[in-house]
Formats: sequence, C-alpha cells, structure tokens
Amino acid sequence: SLWFPNSAMMQQVRRLSQLRPPLPPFDHAAAMLKVRMAEDAWNTRDPEKVSLAYTPDCIWRNRDRFLQGRADIVKFLEKKWAKEGEYRLIKELFAVEGNRIAVRFQYEYQDSETLLWYRAYGNENWDFAEDGLMSRRQASINDVEIKESDRLFTWPNGEKRPEDFPGLAQLEYFP
Repeated sequence: SLWFPNSAMMQQVRRLSQLRPPLPPFDHAAAMLKVRMAEDAWNTRDPEKVSLAYTPDCIWRNRDRFLQGRADIVKFLEKKWAKEGEYRLIKELFAVEGNRIAVRFQYEYQDSETLLWYRAYGNENWDFAEDGLMSRRQASINDVEIKESDRLFTWPNGEKRPEDFPGLAQLEYFP
C-alpha cells in the first residue's frame, strides 16, 4: 500500500526546508559564519538571492530609508546596485548576543552617474527569527570620496571576497 505523509508532517518538512542555518542563539563561530554568508551574498549583487536571507516581513532601516518586506528589499537593492557600480563589500563581526549580531563594514563603489569612487563605512544591527532569517536590519552608513588609485577592494566584481584577501581588521584603512 502507498504511504502519504499527513499535513502535520508536511508542515514540519516545509518549516525545516525554510531554515537558514546557523540558527540563534549564536555563539562566536556561528555569528562569524552568518556574517561571512551575508558578505558573500551581497557581493553577488543579486537582489533576489540577498532577499532570501530576510523574513518575508523583515524591517529595514538603511541610512534614511525605511523598508518592510522582501519585495521592498529587492526594489531597493536593484536601485542601489544600478547606481553603485564595481561594488565590493567586506563585513566583520563586531558583537553577538543571543539572536542579535552587530557588524561593521566597508564597501567601495563607483557612482554610475558621476563615475566618482567612494568607500562607504557602516555599522549594522541584525535581529534574527528562530528560523535563522533576519527579521530586522538597521544600517548607518557614511560615504567618503576616494581616488580610484586608493581602492583597496580589488577582487573580481560580482564574486565573493577570496579567502586569502584581508579582512577589515587586517586592512585598518582610514583616510
């Protein structure tokens, strides 16, 4: 006779398939992995892929913009990366406790309209749901104009930072 899973089993399978490990509460190693996974995803510049790390109703503050939900996140990232060409990002764990992670980051980009280069300096606070998806992201970011010759993030565009490329702690560059 054929066996069919009941609806409770199917709900459990769906729930497990939507988990985004590592899951909270985070220890230092899990938080480091979560930060690197976020960095790698953002460096793809794929808004749909990036949005899947967030809960469907995720709340965002990015600079002076307030967003809610994956659809808003995708639209925001499409506009962001249309303007910010040659985008390369490095994130670094700052602190972790329970379901919260604090990150500092820098990224470099070329403004697609002015062709000027910038390095952005920022901090993010992340809150995670029990399934490992980010439910809240708050980002404070400042841009500093740089010369093209002052660029530090030089790996191929659209790819993750190579494992042997220095992190922020090793670069410690402040103009």
